[in-house]
Amino acid sequence: MFGKVKSIVTPKSADEPPPKGSASTGTVAPVVEPPPPTPEPPKRSAAEAKAIDDRVRAYNELKTRIHRKLVEKLDLQRLSGSDEQIRDQVRKLVASLTEQENALLNFNERQRLVEEVLDETFGLGPLEVLLADPSISDILVNGSAQIYVERAGKLDLTDVRFRDDAHLMHVIDKIVSAVGRRCDEVSPMVDARLNDGSRVNAIIGPLAIDGPSLSIRRFGTDPIDWDDYERLKSCPRQIRDFLEACVISRLNILIVGGTGSGKTTLLNNLSSFIPCSERIVTIEDAAELQLRQPHVVRLESRPPNIEGKGRITIRDLLINSLRMRPDRIVVGECRGPETLDMLQAMNTGHDGSLTTVHANNTRDAMQRVETMVMMAGFDLPTRAIRQQFSSAIDLIVQAQRLTGGRRKVTSVAEVLGMEGDAVTMQDIFVFEQIGVDKRGRAYGRHVATGIRPTVLERLKTCGCNVDTSVFERQVLCADEDVND
Repeated sequence: MFGKVKSIVTPKSADEPPPKGSASTGTVAPVVEPPPPTPEPPKRSAAEAKAIDDRVRAYNELKTRIHRKLVEKLDLQRLSGSDEQIRDQVRKLVASLTEQENALLNFNERQRLVEEVLDETFGLGPLEVLLADPSISDILVNGSAQIYVERAGKLDLTDVRFRDDAHLMHVIDKIVSAVGRRCDEVSPMVDARLNDGSRVNAIIGPLAIDGPSLSIRRFGTDPIDWDDYERLKSCPRQIRDFLEACVISRLNILIVGGTGSGKTTLLNNLSSFIPCSERIVTIEDAAELQLRQPHVVRLESRPPNIEGKGRITIRDLLINSLRMRPDRIVVGECRGPETLDMLQAMNTGHDGSLTTVHANNTRDAMQRVETMVMMAGFDLPTRAIRQQFSSAIDLIVQAQRLTGGRRKVTSVAEVLGMEGDAVTMQDIFVFEQIGVDKRGRAYGRHVATGIRPTVLERLKTCGCNVDTSVFERQVLCADEDVND
């Protein structure tokens, strides 16, 4: 009675297949085999690793030796011809010096050695191969042995290396000295630029603990224009046309966003709408803007000299620019006391000014400007600062770098004025994020909020007739959802 009871399997008809994986029907669930283990890369022995390090060290010593001999024999002033012809002449000399060394190198290694010596002589050494890649938007050097690059919004570690920290310092000095700046223990932080307008920041010891750090924000050989904004769905045509009308009508526009959001690129493209008949003065820490108008005066701040004197700030240049009879003032970025002078300039007849500010969104931009005005050292009431802001700024445009690297114009807001002690704004166009696709990139849509801006009469007075139907509540453009 209490013995083991055997399970009885009841047969099923052919027309009624048993349910899959059911133990009571006597069927057996399919066995899922685990995936084969990923083979681990073979580990090098200590002797193999030492042999590789010795070979790399010998190669770097050979390159240094050839470069030193080249500097001793070369007289660039006696070379004639175009840059490519001069490079060819030096290439032949480097090849000859390489042959004299009788190094045990194959043909490919010799060619690589020649090109690297040329990069050391005419360029920025190991960085030249990265600067030649148009898909790279940022180059981040963390010491001599670690270089990251950003492609399509994602960071990747490269196999490019500097010989040592002294080699990296040589390249940093080469960059900053070309624009009349320096980077040493007295001035261990510096902002500079490359010939193509790319932004450079360097910081060295004792501030950088693990070795010199170099950050290069690529400007690109083919800068992004409005056609690219529309093609990449970063800014629809309707928003672009409205912004063009605002710039032509001399509205004061503030561009806000975080680091790497595309503020400078957007500022550069907005400035392209300024009529060629107007005189433009640009003020920057490191000159990056590339305006296409014929009448442009470019000003750049200057750090202090080795004695700590001679510093010229953005604020000094902004005050001086008011005496230069500008039609437009374009400030690369307001980040300190110069913000007060910028607001005063906008309120005293210099309409149509453009500038950028670091802020999370259009609402936070007001608090950010308020804080920077207080840095000017004047004990101004908060209400007075907000009144200055509301009367000076007409439009706030936000640029944002979304998850996955996409950069978009995410908000266009109009500043209406003051209600009590608060600055009132209204969103005209916004970007609504829907989600993140299977490639890890945020996607969404640009929409018109349905609010008609109050500046339409001013635009019409200046001859810019904007189609009012674009302000009706509607979807202007939408990203493709690759999850489907």
